[in-house]
Amino acid sequence: MTDTPEWADAALVLGDGEVFWGRGAGAPGLAVGEVCFNTALTGYQEILTDASYAGQIVTFTFPHIGNVGTTAEDMETITPAARGCVLKHDITEPSNWRSTQHLDAWLKAMKLIAVTGIDTRRLTRHIRDHGAPSGTVVFAADGNLDIPLALAAARDWPGLQGMDLAKQVSCRQSYSWDQSEWTIASGFGRQTNPKYHVVAVDFGAKQNILRCLASAGCRVTVVPAIATAEEILAFNPDGVFLSNGPGDPAATGVYAVPMVQGILASGKPLFGICLGHQILALALGAKTHKMEKGHRGANQPVKDLETGKVEITSQNHGFVVDPARLPAGVSETHRSLFDGTLEGLKVDGKPVFSVQHHPEASPGPQDSHYLFDRFVGMIADHGVG
Repeated sequence: MTDTPEWADAALVLGDGEVFWGRGAGAPGLAVGEVCFNTALTGYQEILTDASYAGQIVTFTFPHIGNVGTTAEDMETITPAARGCVLKHDITEPSNWRSTQHLDAWLKAMKLIAVTGIDTRRLTRHIRDHGAPSGTVVFAADGNLDIPLALAAARDWPGLQGMDLAKQVSCRQSYSWDQSEWTIASGFGRQTNPKYHVVAVDFGAKQNILRCLASAGCRVTVVPAIATAEEILAFNPDGVFLSNGPGDPAATGVYAVPMVQGILASGKPLFGICLGHQILALALGAKTHKMEKGHRGANQPVKDLETGKVEITSQNHGFVVDPARLPAGVSETHRSLFDGTLEGLKVDGKPVFSVQHHPEASPGPQDSHYLFDRFVGMIADHGVG
């Protein structure tokens, strides 16, 4: 480490001792977590408010962040769970009719630290070559940066493996959801004539997933991550949904796996996304493991093995299900064309399936929206409606 350059009032300090000097934006302070990168060209506000990023510092590989400003309509959760972000350039001035607040002001309001002026290409190569490191973002308006403290914090951080974060980002009590998807003509809608009732288990659910369920014809009851099968089944749902979320699925599975096994025993249609997909796999007897870099972006090609079609998907995950350890009666349905990892599974002959990617497309392409219709179709075939 060298002395702080005169122009720098912020830095990203990695646990291996490498320091990336920069300029601060957002809220001054210090935050520690796993440093990852996201390759999406749009949707920075949706990414930063995705609860799946709990415990992580997000590096944006796209250089122009801030160009559409921010709006309350693009929030995926009320309070961001990400620790901070790293940007190539200073925050861009907003130039979009939907913008209601500059990204820098929004970051301050959300108490999120940003470090700008970083060589994000070099940082991304570092993550690609060595895996996602622990790191600290630090911003002091007076330029008085305590780099040894930041380094110690990065080195002391335990990492995401073995960490249960779903409890931290989940709702505390059950609630009803009827808001449907946004349209340019009228904004968000309301599901006033639902055909089905779905219980969504909130491991860190993105709001647009709930909107997609509502748009597909569902009345949605959201329950906390720690809800038991008995509590869920007491709502007498037509189907059960397992949401996305952060952390190690094996750690969350300590309490979530027995719940899922109870739902499986009930015969209710079941659909899981991201962490929900991983927890379903664990409940079925499969195994998960941490990836070196993970998948985070909106351009990830996935092949539907049953139809042969290739979908461009939105993804955010650092753990994956081991395809070699799927139990009998469980089949792989989707596969990543980037690295061959498992992207979806189903239970043969039963209304149970899950995917690793994010079909709600917030942000990202809508190629996988059909999965919500598939879930509702399974509910209908199950004799409901």
